Amino acid sequence: MHYKVILRILGILLMIFSFSMLPPLAISYIYNDGADFAFIAGFFITLVTGFLIWIPVYRVRQDLRTRDGFLITVLFWAVLGFFGAFPFMITEDPHLSFVDAVFESLSGLTTTGATVITGIDYLPKSILFYRQQLQWLGGMGIIVLAVAILPMLGIGGMQLYRAEIPGPVKDSKLTPRITETAKALWYIYLSLTIVCGVGYWLAGMDVFDAVSHSFSTVAIGGFSTHDASIGYFDSLTIELICVFFMVVSTVNFGLHFFAWRQRSISHYFKDPEFKFYISTLLGITLIALIVLIVTNTYEPAESLRKATFMVVSIATTSGFATADFAHWPAMLPFLLFVATFAGGCAGSTGGGMKVIRVLLILKQGYREIQRLVHPNAIIPVKLGKKPISDRVLEAVWGFFSVYMIVFVVMLVALLATGLDQVTAWSAVGATLNNLGPGLGNVSAHYGNLNEPAKWVLCFAMLLGRLEVFTLLVLFTPIFWKR
Repeated sequence: MHYKVILRILGILLMIFSFSMLPPLAISYIYNDGADFAFIAGFFITLVTGFLIWIPVYRVRQDLRTRDGFLITVLFWAVLGFFGAFPFMITEDPHLSFVDAVFESLSGLTTTGATVITGIDYLPKSILFYRQQLQWLGGMGIIVLAVAILPMLGIGGMQLYRAEIPGPVKDSKLTPRITETAKALWYIYLSLTIVCGVGYWLAGMDVFDAVSHSFSTVAIGGFSTHDASIGYFDSLTIELICVFFMVVSTVNFGLHFFAWRQRSISHYFKDPEFKFYISTLLGITLIALIVLIVTNTYEPAESLRKATFMVVSIATTSGFATADFAHWPAMLPFLLFVATFAGGCAGSTGGGMKVIRVLLILKQGYREIQRLVHPNAIIPVKLGKKPISDRVLEAVWGFFSVYMIVFVVMLVALLATGLDQVTAWSAVGATLNNLGPGLGNVSAHYGNLNEPAKWVLCFAMLLGRLEVFTLLVLFTPIFWKR
């Protein structure tokens, strides 16, 4: 393990992150909201700490190994959550406790969207912007941004990229060089953000809300500048724009890259994961629509509007709201919540286990049924026309098994803190899948939970963002052996 180079990179990344506090500082001066000192203090604390970590080892030049990449990734997200909490603690409003500030910071950076804050409409504009910005930075992964910068500093980044990018097949690259790959991902991400923001503005949002919500929409974060979320605007046009960009942002960014390069969208409809993903969204939306109409929850037209938005929002792990789905009739709250376990596509900003894993599990399950009828047949599992190796299938099943075990362990831990069953299992699911809103006592916010429960959920958010194994591998003896 190259501890000196790990410290050098951590120091550099902290110094880079400190500059993320300057845009909200500017917002504070523009609106004169009184929160400027919180961002000045947060900026200098983060910058100086990063500098003090970096200066003793700034001359170290070593190649990163795979284990170094995992440790840097986990350390950076954990440390970032801590330093990102300073503005929430220092400012007079909301002036959060340490655990609440870390919870809010991690929720933003991991694009979970769970909040401990109430009265969001009355927060300083700079704090509102900072929350949205945290989600935007976390959406694609600050590590990927760093991969585009670190090579200029003499540090390779392939190990970081492999540890950060979601999905079961992590060695595929969009371009031959990892730096160009990271840049390509960010160009696409930035372009989607700009187009989304302009769309919101043209639909009636003011500039501040348009920019803020474009950050959290493309990041699939779910933070809003209003307690009523997207429902605050009561605009069908805004909801349709939001639905479109939530779906686009949870599609594999590799498909967006090839669409940009080839000036064609035909490959989307040839991709098995994309087709399965869209079909699933449409199927759940249809079920929700039928139930809402049959139960007379809304008028038919309103049922279509509510069902479409909330299914897409919850299934994509965004967490925006135009209705309180937790109180919808029949099995709908449970159905929508279960959909978050699939989440978005691999290589997207969505949470959950990723659609491609669910698709591969279903395909392998069907193969086992076929083997019951033809026990000696050789039946490959295919995505499209491409057979999937047994090694990938084993990895998918291993991931699914560990994901479920982690879910159960954390559920038991939350129950041990005194939470009721509905609140506990939905809180774990909402944070592990990076969704945000849950059911029971966490359907609106997480502020009423006890401190041990919040720390458990902070760990769940990190596990979900880093796809479980990246974090759990640090707790294995073999990782630390020479």
